[in-house]
Amino acid sequence: MSELSARLALLAAQNQTIPYGDLARALNLPSPGSIGELTAMLEQMMDEDAANDRPFRAAVCTARLSNNMPALGFFEKAMQLGYFDGTDQAGFVAAQRNALFKLFNP
Repeated sequence: MSELSARLALLAAQNQTIPYGDLARALNLPSPGSIGELTAMLEQMMDEDAANDRPFRAAVCTARLSNNMPALGFFEKAMQLGYFDGTDQAGFVAAQRNALFKLFNP
């Protein structure tokens, strides 16, 4: 399990979210460019989650000034993968997080 995967699993087990910047720093990703690198890693993880019919682990990440919601790229990727229809972002995130928290808290 990668360090990113382990950190997201721990957050899900604790029913917590994390800002992208805090996660990038926790993973010691080099700046500048740390958020771009993290985004690429999270998008790859979303591909894996979709292929394995799991909730998106990236749902625990939050964008600055976003009201505890992921960044726009999360929704765009979910749409690209056929999991989000573009409506009700808050409902989609809540459903993903609830499924994720349940998965990691059996």
